[in-house]
Amino acid sequence: MNEWKKWPIREIFKKNFPKCLQEIRNCPEKIYYRGEWKDELFKKVTAIVGSRQITKYGRSVVEKIMPEIVFRKSTVISGFMYGVDVQAHQKCLELGGKTIAVLGSGLDEYYPKENDKLYTEILKNDGLVISEYEPNLKPTTWTFPQRNRIVSGLTNTSVVIIEAGIKSGSLITAKLALEQKRRILAVPGMISSKMSEGTNWLIKTGGAKILTEPIDIFEDRIAMPTQENLFKDYSNLSDLEKIIIDLIETEAMTSDEICQITKKNISEISTTLSMMLMKDLLTEEDGKFYIS
Repeated sequence: MNEWKKWPIREIFKKNFPKCLQEIRNCPEKIYYRGEWKDELFKKVTAIVGSRQITKYGRSVVEKIMPEIVFRKSTVISGFMYGVDVQAHQKCLELGGKTIAVLGSGLDEYYPKENDKLYTEILKNDGLVISEYEPNLKPTTWTFPQRNRIVSGLTNTSVVIIEAGIKSGSLITAKLALEQKRRILAVPGMISSKMSEGTNWLIKTGGAKILTEPIDIFEDRIAMPTQENLFKDYSNLSDLEKIIIDLIETEAMTSDEICQITKKNISEISTTLSMMLMKDLLTEEDGKFYIS
C-alpha cells in the first residue's frame, strides 16, 4: 500500500507549463506533481472524461478508442475518479501508453482510496499524478469541478466525453473546453439511457461533434453527404468486394484485420483492396481502409 509515496512531490510554476495551459482562464500559478514532468508527455494529449457510473457500453467505447490513442502516442489525461476516468487510465496503461491523472484533492489525500494501485502504476509507467492543491488538502465538492479546467486545458487533440448524465460534471468539462477553444467529441448513446442524456444533448445542440470511430479524435472526417456517395452503385462488385464493403461500412480496418475475418490469404485481399482503391470505392489512411 502507498507505494506511490516513494515518488517525491515536486512543484512546477506557470511559466514552465505547456503553453496551452498557460493561456486558459484562471490558470493555476503552480502545480504539484509526482512522476517525471517531461515535455514529450505533452506533445499530444487526449482527454477522456465521463460518468462515474460507467455502463457496459461505456467500457466497450474505452476498449474501442484506446488502441488508436496509444498507437498515435497521445498521452491520456483524465480525472482519476470512478467510472470512465479509471477505465481510461487503466486501459491506457494496459496497452503500454502514458497517462496523466488530475486530482480533485492534494497529492497525499487522493480519492477514491481504492485507486491506490492505479496511482502507483501510473508513476511506474512514466506518467504523472498532478494537482493544483496543497498535498494535504482533502477533496471537497468544489475541488473536483475546479480541476476540470486543467484536464481540458492540457488537451491539444480532443476532449472526449464517453458517457454523461444531463447533470454530469463532464458537462462542466465540456463548457470549459468550449471556452478554451478545444475540440470536443461526444459518444452517442441510446435515447433510453440516463448515462447518455448529456452526451446526446451535446451532440444535438452543437456543443460537441459526434464520435463514431477512433480516428475522429485526431482528424475531422465529417463531411456533408452528396448524391454521388449516398447512392453509389455496388451491383457490379465481386463477392469479396461486397464482403469488404460490408465489413468496413461501420468501422475502418487494416488489411490484416480483413484477412482475419474473411479467412482469405493476404495476397488475395491485397489485390482486391488495390482494385477497390483504383475504382474509388475505398480510401486508405494510416494503413486503414475507409469507404470513399
